[in-house]
Amino acid sequence: MEGSRALQAAVEAAGQAGELLLGYFGSLDPSEVEEKGRNDVVSRADRESEALVKEILLGAFPSDLFVGEEGGTAGLDPDAPAWIVDPLDGTANFVRGFPHWAVSIGRTAGGRSGELVLGVVWDPVKKDLFVAEKGAGAFRNGHRVRVPQRSGLAGAALATGFPFRIQARIDTYLRVFKAVFLEVQSIRRAGSAALDLAYVSAGIFDGFFELGLSPWDSAAGAVLVTEAGGLVTDFDGGGAWRERGNILAAGPGVHEALARLVADVGVRDEDL
Repeated sequence: MEGSRALQAAVEAAGQAGELLLGYFGSLDPSEVEEKGRNDVVSRADRESEALVKEILLGAFPSDLFVGEEGGTAGLDPDAPAWIVDPLDGTANFVRGFPHWAVSIGRTAGGRSGELVLGVVWDPVKKDLFVAEKGAGAFRNGHRVRVPQRSGLAGAALATGFPFRIQARIDTYLRVFKAVFLEVQSIRRAGSAALDLAYVSAGIFDGFFELGLSPWDSAAGAVLVTEAGGLVTDFDGGGAWRERGNILAAGPGVHEALARLVADVGVRDEDL
């Protein structure tokens, strides 16, 4: 898939950031890692990766907005297209030498809707590239991918993440987790929401659910899932997942079953 100039810039930025990160992987000094919040770490590698991605993307699109996890915001026009970037999704894995992390780059169309129109997730360790643009489908390493067409939760393999940064929500999360656990074949928690969503788009997982994500955690992956034929919503089946951070992502059949299960245990997105 050749894609637009924006997609090509995003792939280039992700690739260069991935090379930079590989240079740090397995060799970070503890002094280069710090806590920026409860159970939330950042490293020198995160910051350098974000600076590199920002330089490449704004070099190609100087009028765009840029929103990065590590505070690298830029741009003045609120109606301009916006890049939403996690320069290292899975930092906790990265600093411990666990080889499951990625560079995640999403882009909005600009204007009032802020519609997501592009997503790139790059796993430099496995050399796994996921890309999607609105209306053009989703691709993994150049091959078209689609979400599984499973009709319900029986036999399904799901991915999730634990709300370590917002521990006040753990009881609510565990209610949902228990209900899902009793219906599916397996649940995996690997520590990178961007890769979890990419894997849903490629049919590796049947679905994904999590509480309290930030926009950069899910922006790129959400485009991958929707362009692969899936649905991405909040826990009520609505569109507030970007604002509230609570997300259900799956093919239509699994998504319907997940949303029904969440409702059955009395969890409402607006209360989270």
